[in-house]
Amino acid sequence: MNSKKKDNNDKLTKDEISRYTRTFWKVLIGIILLGFLFIFCVGVGLFGKLPTFRDLENPKSNLASEVISDDGKVLGTYYVQNRSKVSYEQLSPHLVQALIATEDKRFYRHSGIDYRRTFTIIFYNLIGNRQGASTITQQLALNLFSEGRARNTGKRIIQKFQEWITAVRLERNYTKEEMITMYFNTVDFGAYNTFGIKSAARTYFNTTPDKLDIPQAAILVGMLKGPSMYSPVRYPQRSIRRRNLVIESMRKAGYITREESLELQKKPLVLDMNISEYGDGLAPYFRAVLKREIQREFKELSITKADGSPWDLDRDGLKIYTTINSKMQAYAEAAQKEWMTTVQASFDKQWKNRDPFRGEKAKLLETGMKRSDRYRMLKQAGKTDAEIKKDFDTPVPMTIFTWDGDKDTVMTPMDSIRYNKLILRNSFMSMEPHTGYVRAWVGGINFEHYKYDQVKTGTRQVGSTAKPFTYAVAIDNGYSPCFKVPNEPITVGTGPNAWSPRGDNSAGSPITLRTALAHSQNYATAYMIDEVGATPVAALTKRMGVTSDVPEFPSIALGAYEASVYDMVGAYSAFVNHGVWVEPTYILRIEDKNGMPIYEKAPRVSKVLNSQTAYIMVDMLKSVVASGSGGRIRWRYGLNNPIGGKTGTTNDNADAWFIGITPELVSGVWTGAEDRGISFDRMAEGQGAQAALPVFALYMQKVYADTTLNYTQGDFPLPEGGLTKELDCSKYEEFRPSEEPQLDDRLGF
Repeated sequence: MNSKKKDNNDKLTKDEISRYTRTFWKVLIGIILLGFLFIFCVGVGLFGKLPTFRDLENPKSNLASEVISDDGKVLGTYYVQNRSKVSYEQLSPHLVQALIATEDKRFYRHSGIDYRRTFTIIFYNLIGNRQGASTITQQLALNLFSEGRARNTGKRIIQKFQEWITAVRLERNYTKEEMITMYFNTVDFGAYNTFGIKSAARTYFNTTPDKLDIPQAAILVGMLKGPSMYSPVRYPQRSIRRRNLVIESMRKAGYITREESLELQKKPLVLDMNISEYGDGLAPYFRAVLKREIQREFKELSITKADGSPWDLDRDGLKIYTTINSKMQAYAEAAQKEWMTTVQASFDKQWKNRDPFRGEKAKLLETGMKRSDRYRMLKQAGKTDAEIKKDFDTPVPMTIFTWDGDKDTVMTPMDSIRYNKLILRNSFMSMEPHTGYVRAWVGGINFEHYKYDQVKTGTRQVGSTAKPFTYAVAIDNGYSPCFKVPNEPITVGTGPNAWSPRGDNSAGSPITLRTALAHSQNYATAYMIDEVGATPVAALTKRMGVTSDVPEFPSIALGAYEASVYDMVGAYSAFVNHGVWVEPTYILRIEDKNGMPIYEKAPRVSKVLNSQTAYIMVDMLKSVVASGSGGRIRWRYGLNNPIGGKTGTTNDNADAWFIGITPELVSGVWTGAEDRGISFDRMAEGQGAQAALPVFALYMQKVYADTTLNYTQGDFPLPEGGLTKELDCSKYEEFRPSEEPQLDDRLGF
């Protein structure tokens, strides 16, 4: 009886049940309301800023800017993260299938959040089987709009809700294909500064994303779970196991058959590593100069983004279209390497048993030491001169440049300065004279070791390549190339300003201007600048695009000033282009990551020389190759088409030059050591015809052999209206030294 009474007392009354029910629903509704409130707070950015609509339309990611050649090849990139964009059409179908099969099987059926998968994963995690629940869209949200996965549990929970909200917004703004593309463009592949699928395909398989086969695609998709853990380089066996898991997932998703899966899983791991460094690829010197030029141009012209912030070439994914032709650039670099290997061997032989740094030349080593990064760091560390000297005399491991490849060795820093000062440098540029388009640019011999550009940034004494400017002034003032001038020692000017040029062993009878230029005669050239004056020669030189200082002294006739290869090639182009100077141009246009143009280059053009004078100069420059100092172009290299040019050699053979002209290309070469105090001791090896000309000749051989470039071997066209001067010197009356030249002899009537 008592027991029954107790049972009755344990039963809940209707009021109690009603009260408990109300409390349950209040708690549940409260939790739901708190959940909605929490989500609302996350949505309005109370726990951290969420991307705006504009951010969703223009997601930020560190995209590498690409430097693109005239023929559509990527010459190289500027980047903080080595990341380049691809479109959906540029993705291999195997990549898309591998990603969906492995990361998000219901990708095409959910709207950013896969609720079924989320609750399933919660259950798995509760029983200790940890799995990820993020959809591809959520992972994309994390990649685009966060600083990475939070490690703190509380922050990660908040971040997860932020991902959900952002994922839903992404789904509303983009198609599935666009999100797949964005995902592949933003993923991090870990090592080697590799970001995005384009960079990864190039780094690990030396290919493009559209050409990836199933095993390659599976390797890269497999790495997304942990780029370091599943690295095919560091952990190949682990990478293969992960690859095979991805392949099996593709089978389960119905993308491949069981037989295909089994066969593919048996394949070995085959990598073709192509690790990208800033200096890798074609035209590294050009790309370095180009970057500085773009930054300067954007600043001067106030070219900014829509919000007024400056463009960042390392992060904004610009497309920089240039005039460089990738084939011609490769030919130029190959020609340089081919000849400079030979020249360097000859130079090394000259100094093998001699000390080039004796006496006053020892200062070159001291200067080199004080210019080095090591010296500056030691100075900043407070080291004394004695301590610094001891450091520079202490052997250390280092890598040095050789034409056979980099060499690991042990030497003192001072010996490395000595070694590098005996390495000959070379630069080359080739451009089309009529368009101004620069087709090849080789600023030095090895960008990794010697970063200083010698095409545009550096200037060197030009020597006899300056002589055509004096002859052009003479021709423009009525002189004929057949006019004969004395070829004997001469002093120009009087008193302290008197100048007596060095001559050579060929002094003697009077010679024509054509012969004087062809054989690079100093006395005859000095005579002509005395006739026409240094001021108009300097003025013409400047009009033809030489931007360095050209003093109004008679010695400029023999090149006693410095200029860049870039300026000299541009100047000679005016001869070929009938007296019209077109600014050497290497930027065509620049587009943002979406293909919108933000900059276009319009080259400056000016008429600097009479058309007939320009053509006559071309004809005289052809004589340099036909019968003068550039003759080895014919007899050694077999280039028999119309070619002209001018050799140049400065005092003590410190600088060797050759500027070559054809109807469609003008190219310039310079060769010399880092310091002018180090040079060949014999003109036979150090003159422009020997140390510089062969690079031009080898380059032209390769260009003409490539019929896809469409450079003809026709002759230089006559100026409009033809010629009024006779260029055949055999039709002139012979000038006798005992007689004064008559007006008709001088003018060529």
